Amino acid sequence: MSTSTATATSAAPKGTGRRKLTLPWILLIIAGGLVLISLVRTISGANDLTSVGQVSGALQLAVPIAMAGLGGLWAERAGVVNIGLEGMMILGTWFGAWAGYQWGPWTGVLMGLVGGALGGLLHAIITVTFNVNHIVSGVAVNILAVGFTQYLSNFTFDKVPGGSSKQSPRIEPITEITVPGLSDWLAELQAKHWFLVSDLAGVLGGLVTDLSLLTVVAILLIPATWWVLWRTSFGLRLRSCGENPIAAESLGVNVYKYKYIAVVVSGAMAGLGGAFLAIVSTGIYQEGQTGGRGYIGLAAMIFGNWMPGGMALGSGLFGFTYSLKLRGGAENVHALLLLLAILLVAVVVWQLYKKKHVQAAIAAACAAGLFVWYALVDAVPSQFVEAAPYVTTLLVLALSAQRLRMPKADGMPYRKGQGK
Repeated sequence: MSTSTATATSAAPKGTGRRKLTLPWILLIIAGGLVLISLVRTISGANDLTSVGQVSGALQLAVPIAMAGLGGLWAERAGVVNIGLEGMMILGTWFGAWAGYQWGPWTGVLMGLVGGALGGLLHAIITVTFNVNHIVSGVAVNILAVGFTQYLSNFTFDKVPGGSSKQSPRIEPITEITVPGLSDWLAELQAKHWFLVSDLAGVLGGLVTDLSLLTVVAILLIPATWWVLWRTSFGLRLRSCGENPIAAESLGVNVYKYKYIAVVVSGAMAGLGGAFLAIVSTGIYQEGQTGGRGYIGLAAMIFGNWMPGGMALGSGLFGFTYSLKLRGGAENVHALLLLLAILLVAVVVWQLYKKKHVQAAIAAACAAGLFVWYALVDAVPSQFVEAAPYVTTLLVLALSAQRLRMPKADGMPYRKGQGK
């Protein structure tokens, strides 16, 4: 083991005594969630909750959020807060569409990565080299990306057939995969609405029906990130820069280099999410199509405690909520009220176990309110349907806040040689 790697190990955080969100625990959470959703579906009669179309739509909606969250994870593990993920996604949508409609979708994906990486490079220059406040820099990148893409659209898309100053021409789609035979069988099994069995069939069917090749690539990037950051000496050094950059520097780690790499990769991941929106989700670039997904990706990363698995879980939750809103509208969100009420009951039990009576009382009051609301109405107002993904974001962050531990040097200014 090299000297710098040994130092990185010493700079890494010690155990906090909390149980890590490992793969077995993630699978257990997914299984428990599936049982709970199956129960809610059976009680409410909202059979679209776990349909093949619902799961397929949720996956497609979750991917851009997951890519933004993955980008945030890369940057913040190196100690750089990246509020500019939204702007980097916007750059990814524009560059991906600009190249995609001219030279094909995969060229568009590559240019989406480049566009996001350029945004990440700008953020790295401002924060790492010039030590500007990370939040200020991120907000500036978001504002700059909006204005820059609007300016570019005026003399590119506006002058070609099928385009305008606010949208691109149509982009050729990326190949989609459907497993013949298995997909139809799972759809038939899901349509029987059996408890748990049909729900499992709906989930598996959504994973083998109309699955874009870019979706597969994006999903594989999550375990790839875990392996690079937690199973290689490169990742160990990068993470040490977010925990204790002075200690890392003292034994040979080039902190500036690792921060730059992390933030540029962060931008590229967000740009990939933007390219996915333009090429796979809609097949066209439209002004404002990111819709705050960069911020929600940041929330998913925080929910996941700065770990890839937890981030993926949070992205799936937000994608599922978005899909409920788009597909079933009021009926599905009405069933979501029952789901939230049951989850809050579980929170009450947990808080009582932890002897936190005030928090348990607040959760019990909220659960009672949701049960009453669900019982008294057959549908929820359209305004709540629109707000459901954002309400879910706030609730998830509020409930998970107590177990979070960000990298110790995240967002802190650093100058080369400051430890001497």
